[in-house]
Amino acid sequence: LQRMLSIAVEVDKSPNCSSCKIADVIFPFILNIPLRSQREAFLNTMESQLLRCKLLELMFQHSCDVPTNLPLSLAKILYFLSHSSVLLQYQDETATWQRWDEMLQYLSLLLMSYQNVVLVFPLAEHLRTSLNDRMDLIIQKAKPKLQDGDDISHLDIHLKIENFIARMQQVLEQPFPLQIMEKLCMLR
Repeated sequence: LQRMLSIAVEVDKSPNCSSCKIADVIFPFILNIPLRSQREAFLNTMESQLLRCKLLELMFQHSCDVPTNLPLSLAKILYFLSHSSVLLQYQDETATWQRWDEMLQYLSLLLMSYQNVVLVFPLAEHLRTSLNDRMDLIIQKAKPKLQDGDDISHLDIHLKIENFIARMQQVLEQPFPLQIMEKLCMLR
């Protein structure tokens, strides 16, 4: 399934557009996966980083009290940290802190996928362009095209994480479990 989804993203003239369409179709099914382990297995095994970005972006948009129209960028990922609630409905008696832990796990996965799509590769835009155009980018040694929202400061990160910690302390009303603190450090 993951290989087929990856190929479906790639065969379109605009991988960005096809990943949006595929994510829109898959998203309702993700919401209905009852177990965290199953959701994580599905998302962690995705071969298409671009499709994973789109799916996670939809999940976070769905969980925001006030959705945003920002394009996917580092600023939008910070926005999700400040405005997302517990992501998914649970059928079992999962502890509240475990729900927040899952949210942080997916936020880190979104950040890593976004970096793979835009920031890390020397041909940053290559995952968003068609296979035919990628050869030209390789020959030209194209430079990354960053979004306006990718220019964030350490202060922005610090303030958003502190805001998240305060919000979570209000909800949990207990000391943070070690897993939450580890994920916040990793995300930072």
